[in-house]
Amino acid sequence: MKISTPLYFNRSTQMLSDVQNKLAKTQEQLSTGKQIVKPSDEPDKAALVTRLDTQIARHQGYLDTLGAVNVRLTAEETALKNTSDVLFRIKELTMQGANGTLSAQDRQSVALEIRTLREQILSLANSQDANGNYLFSGSRATQAAFEKDSTGRISYQGDHARMKVNVGDNRQMNLNMPGSDVFTRVVRTDDKGVKVGVDFFQVLADISTAIENGEPVTMQRGVAEVDSLQNGISEGLGQVGADLTVVDMQTTVLDQMMLQFKSSRSDIEDLDYTEAISRLNKDQLALEAAQSSFAKISQLSLFQYIN
Repeated sequence: MKISTPLYFNRSTQMLSDVQNKLAKTQEQLSTGKQIVKPSDEPDKAALVTRLDTQIARHQGYLDTLGAVNVRLTAEETALKNTSDVLFRIKELTMQGANGTLSAQDRQSVALEIRTLREQILSLANSQDANGNYLFSGSRATQAAFEKDSTGRISYQGDHARMKVNVGDNRQMNLNMPGSDVFTRVVRTDDKGVKVGVDFFQVLADISTAIENGEPVTMQRGVAEVDSLQNGISEGLGQVGADLTVVDMQTTVLDQMMLQFKSSRSDIEDLDYTEAISRLNKDQLALEAAQSSFAKISQLSLFQYIN
């Protein structure tokens, strides 16, 4: 087989190019800290990294949603706890008003404080989140949950919808609690023996009126009805507490999954610097040897041999 000068040069050039490409790839890996700089380096591993990135992005979205749910539920919990505290004070005042020793002026003062506390509860029932959405309006987030009409009667303006959000693959949880589920009505028997439902805020209005007018029977009924209102608030707090527990547990699960995904991606993608530096030194030596060999052999010719 004849080895022509062009063939020799072509093969030597190809060999030098291969060594230089390997050296350049190693240098690029060291500069990026990644084994896979571009998908064509290792298509199978690159595809797996892409799938892991998709998983990480999706679960990060779930974590962001859980963060938003946690903020909203915490706001609901705060509003309901404050409402519960106000109701305890209203019960104390109602029992005080039922005391037959109070003067008419004292009863008016007690009734006035209850009306003020009723307004405070109305403000809590119309609490909003950081985005200005009403917490207890159901799906009508831009509508105040409770509003007064021209006669001063307060009624619920939201709906009864419970909105759900995705917080995991095939996992949902409640985002809201409708005001009708927590600021509950009481069942009252009227003078004719008929049971009727009375709105949350109407109960409080009836109590203040009864105290002002000195109606002991109505005041005693009011004490029991405040207990009923308090039960509704307590049940709402229990539900919010349960939902917050779900948020904590699901966050923990997702954090663990994210750690696994990122660890798997790191194993595939991240560079072993010790191995890469050793490979770099080896490639540099190979390139220097190839360049030196090529330089010496390319100077040889038949005339030099004859001389």
